[in-house]
Amino acid sequence: MSEDLQEMLTDSNLQIGDLIKGEVVAVDSEGVTVNLPHGFEGHIPTKELSALPTDDPSEVVHVGETLIAVVKQIDRESGLVTLSKRQADSREAWDELQAKFDRGEVFEVTVRDVVKGGLVTDVGVRGFIPASLVDLRFVGDLQDFKGKQIQVKVVELDAAHNKLILSRKAVLEAEQQEKAVEVMQELTEGQVLEGTVQRLTTFGAFVDVHGVDGLVHISELSWSHAEHPSDVVKEGEVVRVKVLKVDPEKGKISLSIKQAEPDPFERYASLFHEGDVVEGTVKRVVDFGVFVELQPGLEGLVHISQIAHHRIGHPSEAVAPGDVVQVKILGVDPDRKRISLSIREADPKPISSPAPTRRESHGRTNPAPAPSKPAETTQGTGATLGDLFGDLFKRD
Repeated sequence: MSEDLQEMLTDSNLQIGDLIKGEVVAVDSEGVTVNLPHGFEGHIPTKELSALPTDDPSEVVHVGETLIAVVKQIDRESGLVTLSKRQADSREAWDELQAKFDRGEVFEVTVRDVVKGGLVTDVGVRGFIPASLVDLRFVGDLQDFKGKQIQVKVVELDAAHNKLILSRKAVLEAEQQEKAVEVMQELTEGQVLEGTVQRLTTFGAFVDVHGVDGLVHISELSWSHAEHPSDVVKEGEVVRVKVLKVDPEKGKISLSIKQAEPDPFERYASLFHEGDVVEGTVKRVVDFGVFVELQPGLEGLVHISQIAHHRIGHPSEAVAPGDVVQVKILGVDPDRKRISLSIREADPKPISSPAPTRRESHGRTNPAPAPSKPAETTQGTGATLGDLFGDLFKRD
């Protein structure tokens, strides 16, 4: 190195670890060349360009760009200064990220890569977005996010261990909550509107109304009994719902599909009168009887004692779901909205079946009486001993 260059290095007081600004003058596969103040030349190896690995330095910087780097090494013989843009970015990034975390700030990042378990971005340091924090719902294929700009929040950071966890889901949840407040102010109890079934659970269905999910409990899905929500609705289906309750403080909306339609009892019950014999379809079999549908959504109960003329241990011994049966109306209770039915009385003739065993009140079976024996006869005469000897064989 010339004496002039040595003197320049000495005068500049350039030290390892210093931050220095320079202009990119060349980019190649080996890295980036930077013009530094006082006529020095700096070199940034490819691995020191970014928090994320790259094989193409031109993806990170371009000629003419001004950047800040950390001085890593000074070769006083050649005057070459080795720099790290990655370290400079990291120093500045952690301070900014801590401030964003403290404020709960939302900011935009570009997804650089998709890895097992989530997305990766470069915000001066490596940022990771777990798959569970990408969206409000599970996303099967994350490849669609690669190269896209998304809004995120910092949910965890540890500069000492170079750990940064970001969340897009947190941003979406905040937006949804804000929108929910607006929607809830517009909704009124008793209002009937259209919604789209978003997802099903064992206890009900979540329906989107104006961009906010409300719950239709399984008991509010249909006037008929449903074992599972999928028996009544499917995801993506457009349905009419009635608003039952709005709770802005808890951010919850209770909805009903069945109450958005006329009550089948009020609609059809007047068609049925005590003593009528009508046709219905067995919908459910339970321990104490069977429910028979008389009209869509209108069911009546046949108690187990009213199913068959003979005694049965369980309703399933006589009928099964889907069976079409004749039933007699035993009673209509408008106050309780119940209809009592009888299969047995709809057919006064007993259904042919093996005669039941006679039982005494204590439950023991009485043996059938033995057949009477024919009176003894004398051989060949056909007469009884009583006929021949009269009173000698009579008993008192």
